[in-house]
Amino acid sequence: DTANRAAIALDRTKHLVRLMEIVHVYTKLRGEFGRQCLFSDRPAELLVDVPPDPSLGLQFIQKTPRDQAVQACRDMSEHQVNTERFESDSCGINHVEGGWPKDVDPDEMEQTIRFRKKVEKDEGYMNSILQLGSIMEHCIRQNNAVDIYQLYFEDEEEVEESLEPPSAKTINVFRDPNEVKRTVTGLSWHPDGGRKLAAAYSCLEFQRATRDMSLDSYIWDIENPNRPEMTLKPASPLVCLDYNPKDPHTLVGGSYNGQIAYWDTRRGSQPVELCSVEQSHRDPVYKIIWLQSKTGTDAFSASTDGQVLWWDVRKLSEPTERLVLDPGREGNLDRALGAISLEFEATMPTKFMVGTEQGVVFSCNRKAKTPSEKIVCTYDGHHGPVYALQRNPFFPKNFLTVGDWTARIWSEDIKESSIMWTKYQMAYLMDACWSPSRPSVFFTVKTDGVLDVWDILFKQNDPTLSLKVCDKALYSLRVQDNGRLVACGSQQGGATLLEMCSGLSTLQKNEKSLLAAMFERETKREKILEARQREIRLKERSRSEQSREDDGGREDGEESPDQLIDRAEKDFYSVVETELRRRRERDEETCPRYVSIKKKKVINRGSETQREGKKGEKEDRTTG
Repeated sequence: DTANRAAIALDRTKHLVRLMEIVHVYTKLRGEFGRQCLFSDRPAELLVDVPPDPSLGLQFIQKTPRDQAVQACRDMSEHQVNTERFESDSCGINHVEGGWPKDVDPDEMEQTIRFRKKVEKDEGYMNSILQLGSIMEHCIRQNNAVDIYQLYFEDEEEVEESLEPPSAKTINVFRDPNEVKRTVTGLSWHPDGGRKLAAAYSCLEFQRATRDMSLDSYIWDIENPNRPEMTLKPASPLVCLDYNPKDPHTLVGGSYNGQIAYWDTRRGSQPVELCSVEQSHRDPVYKIIWLQSKTGTDAFSASTDGQVLWWDVRKLSEPTERLVLDPGREGNLDRALGAISLEFEATMPTKFMVGTEQGVVFSCNRKAKTPSEKIVCTYDGHHGPVYALQRNPFFPKNFLTVGDWTARIWSEDIKESSIMWTKYQMAYLMDACWSPSRPSVFFTVKTDGVLDVWDILFKQNDPTLSLKVCDKALYSLRVQDNGRLVACGSQQGGATLLEMCSGLSTLQKNEKSLLAAMFERETKREKILEARQREIRLKERSRSEQSREDDGGREDGEESPDQLIDRAEKDFYSVVETELRRRRERDEETCPRYVSIKKKKVINRGSETQREGKKGEKEDRTTG
C-alpha cells in the first residue's frame, strides 16, 4: 500500500509540473529584425500633478541657516619623485683592414698588388663592374645636380629675437668620485662638438694634501654625470690640461711637480709621453696650450718658476725652446716673475702673452732672435696675480685680464692702463673668458661661488646676470665653442654645467660694429689721458731739474734725509710766521680800535706778569 501511494503521488506531481509549464511565443516579421531605433522631438507633457497640502505645512520645523564655503575644484597634491636614471656606456671600436684571403698578408705591399691584379683579370669581376657602373654613374649625376649641403638662407640677416630676461639653468654636476675632495683647477672641452669635458683635479694647498689623496683626473660625458667616461692617471696631480684642437683623441697636461704629460685616449689611462723631472718646470704648471703648427704636436707651458717652455709631445725628453720672464730682459732666473696664465691666438701665431703673479702681463714675440727682443712690452694694472688672460675672439687687439677684485679690458696700443674695467667686487675673481659667439659678453667666477655674466654693451658697472652656482669658491671656467654651455669648477671638486639662454649665446644685430666703436672710443680717450700724463711728468721733471740747478753750487752734493727734513721744517715754520705777521698787519690797518684794546691787554698782561714774578720771589725766599 505504501508503495502504491508513493507511485500515485509521483504521478500527480509530474502532471502538475506539466500544467505549470507556460510557453510564450512571439512572432515578428523578418524584415523588422535589426531595425534601428528612431527618436523624435515632442513637446513637454505633464504626467502627474500633486497639489500641496496645507495641513502638512504645520508639521515642518524651520532649520537655523548656516553659511558653508565650498570649493568647486578638485583637490590636488604635489609629490617629488626621483626617477631611475638611464646609464649609458660609450665603447670604442678600432676598424682594421680586412677582407683579404688567409694566404695574403695585408701588410705586405707586393702580395696585395699581386692579388689585386689577379682579381682585376677575373671575368666575374669585370662583369660586375660593368653592371654597377651605370648605377653608380646615375647616382653621381644626381649628386652633381642637387647639393644637399646648400644653405639657402645664409645671406639673409638674422632676425632679432624677442627681448627675454637673461637666464641660465644647471644641466649637470660632475662631482669628484673620491672621498677626499680636490679642487677642479683646469677644464677643457672636447673639440669635436663638445660632447666631453676633461677636468684636472689637484689640491693647491700643500699643507692640506694627504698621502691617501687621489692623483687621478677624469674625462666626463656631459650626459652621464654618474661615472666618468675615462680616468687619466698622471704621476703627479694635474693642475691644467688641454685638448688638441687638431686631434680629439690627444691631451696634454701640466702637473703639480712641474712635469708635462701627454695622453692618447685610444691607448688607455696611462700617459704616452712624460718629460723628465730634470728638464721640467720647478714649480706647478699653471697653464699649457697647444700651438698652431703643421704637425699639430707643439705646445707651450708656463709656471711660477718664471719660465715659459716649448714642447714637442712626440719627444718630451727636453723642451725645444725656453724663455725666462725677466723684466730686465737679461734672462736672469733669480729675478724672473712667476707665470700663472697664458694666452695664444691662432690668428697671431708669432705673438703670445703671459700673466704673472706680480700683476704684470708680458707681451712676447716668439720669432725674435734674442731673448731680450722676445719680451716686447709689459702691462701693469693688477694688485695681485693675473689668474686669467684671453684675447677677444672677434677683436684680437683687445684682451681681458682678471686679478685681485677686478676684470680689465686692455688695448695693445695702450701700455699705461686698461681702457675698461669693472668696479671692485667683494670677492676675489679667479677666472674669466670671452664668449665665443658674442663679442661683448664675458664670464667671471669668484671665490664666493658666484658666476657673473657681463655684457658691456648693455651695462658696464654691474653684471648682466649673477648666479650662485655653489657655496664653495669657484676656481676654473670654460665655455663651449658654441657659447651655449658653460662649465665651472669649484673648490669642493664639483664641475657644474650650465646652459645659457639664447640672448646670451646668439649674436645680436649690429653687435660687432657697436663694440668696435666702443673699443675705438675708449682707446682714443686713454691715449689722450696718457699724453696728458706724459706732459705733466715732463713738466715736473723740468721743474725739479731747474730747482736742482738753482740749489746747485754745493760741493757736498745732495743733502741727506735728515737735512732735508730739517730744511722742510724750517721752511714750514717760516711760512707760518710770515702768514701770521701778514694777517696781524692787515687787522691793524683795518681796525684802529683793535690796536688800542690790544695795547691795554698787553699792559695788563705785563702787570700780571710782574705780580706773578713778585709772588714767585716771595715763595723762593720763604722756602729758603
